[in-house]
Amino acid sequence: MAIWARIKNLEPAEFYQLFQVFVSRPLFLVPTYRATRETLTIADKLFGRDHHQDNRTNAFRHALWNFKISEACFSVCNSVEKSVQWSKKITDLHEKLSPNETLSREMDLHNNWIGRVAFEKFYVEAGFDSSAFFQQQMQEAIKISSIEEIKNYPEHQVYIENRT
Repeated sequence: MAIWARIKNLEPAEFYQLFQVFVSRPLFLVPTYRATRETLTIADKLFGRDHHQDNRTNAFRHALWNFKISEACFSVCNSVEKSVQWSKKITDLHEKLSPNETLSREMDLHNNWIGRVAFEKFYVEAGFDSSAFFQQQMQEAIKISSIEEIKNYPEHQVYIENRT
C-alpha cells in the first residue's frame, strides 16, 4: 500500500471524500500519515510483501494500523474516544475506497476493530509493545471462509488465506 500512489489513483469523488474527512480533523493528518508509514515499515520488515495478501500477516497489519493511528491521534487530542473514532473513520473510509471483495473487506474491518479495542485496553500501559502483542495474536488468528464466521470470533484476528 504505497500511500501517495493510492491517493494519486483516487477518483475525484473519492479524493473529495478523503479531503472532507481530513478537513474535519486537520490536526490528525500528520499523525495518521506517520502511523500509517510506521505500520507499513514494521509489516514490511517482518513479512516483506506478504502482508498484502488476505493472510495472518494482513490481519496483523490491520490491527496494528488501527492501534498506531489511535495512539498517534491520542497524543494530539488526549482523548481515547476521539482517537478511536478517528481511527475507525479513516480506516473504514480506506476499506470503502479499496477494491476489495466483500469477504476481504469484512475481514479487514474486523481486524481494524481488534486494533482499536486493544488501544482502548492498553493505551495506559507504559512501554506496551503493540507489534509484539499483535504478532502473538496473529499466531492465534482464525481462518474464516464466510462473513458469518467473523461474528463467531470477536476477540481474534481473522484471515482467509493460509499463507504465512
